[in-house]
Amino acid sequence: MKSRASRPRDKAAAAVTLSIRIQPRASKNEIVTREGGGLKIRLTAPPVDGAANEALVKFMADTFSVSKSQVEIVSGHTSRDKVVRIHGTSEAEAERLLNLAGK
Repeated sequence: MKSRASRPRDKAAAAVTLSIRIQPRASKNEIVTREGGGLKIRLTAPPVDGAANEALVKFMADTFSVSKSQVEIVSGHTSRDKVVRIHGTSEAEAERLLNLAGK
């Protein structure tokens, strides 16, 4: 019996997990870097009835060019500090996009 070489992980199987802080009711949606290298995302949506979470998912999906179903809020649904997992993107691609967006 022949053994198959393991396949490299494709882009669809890759995922990136980010720790971010949300600032709701900002003047515009944007990514800024915090002191110490953390991420802060400003959203125009208010923190009421999940509106900020929905805006975050849409904003991250647009930023990473993935569907909204590929963006998952892992923890912090009712907090400003959140952990978000983005499926379908690599760590290198995420770092590149966040560096561009944070400037």
